[in-house]
Amino acid sequence: MWGDTYTPNGVLYAWQTTDLAAGTWTPVDQRLYTHPVNAKHCTIAPITSAEYGNLVARWGTPAWNRLKSYNQPARYVRHADYTARIDTYPFDPYTDSQWKLVPGLADPSGVSFQSVSHPTRHLRHYDYQLRLDVNDGSSAFAQDATFHRVPGLADPSWASFRSHNYPTRYIRHYDYALRIDPVTTTTDRADATFSVGY
Repeated sequence: MWGDTYTPNGVLYAWQTTDLAAGTWTPVDQRLYTHPVNAKHCTIAPITSAEYGNLVARWGTPAWNRLKSYNQPARYVRHADYTARIDTYPFDPYTDSQWKLVPGLADPSGVSFQSVSHPTRHLRHYDYQLRLDVNDGSSAFAQDATFHRVPGLADPSWASFRSHNYPTRYIRHYDYALRIDPVTTTTDRADATFSVGY
């Protein structure tokens, strides 16, 4: 069960129970669920696994993903003025946080992040900062825009993304901006860990 408080702070609350008859619910840690896209009203929406399976079979899953920060679980990877960062959801336009994870432009075993709201643009690093640029077709762009998904550095059930052309550096947030950096500390590992979902 979930509900949100869109105004003023847009916090999503989720609860779980193992016994509906008892009426006892416990809050779920924000790392364990993902805020529904564009949720703006208090809602309770229980759904069974079978119902979910039927919906996916009928309609499929979205053609895009969102990335949630591990250690800032209310924040999602998005672009703002073509700069990559993590921000607290909700924000407008919400499509700035939607990405198509496509085969890596420099190596198809890797991944590149194509913007849904600006489909001619991909996330790429430039001077170690991540930004959203138009794919110019160059080898340098393809290298800068390719990453390799690995088990999360802070939690292996999550994901981290290693730079293709700087293999000792990973996508991480620092002061909410995204960059590629070497990862050496516990904080670095948490900053470089994301959930890939919808």
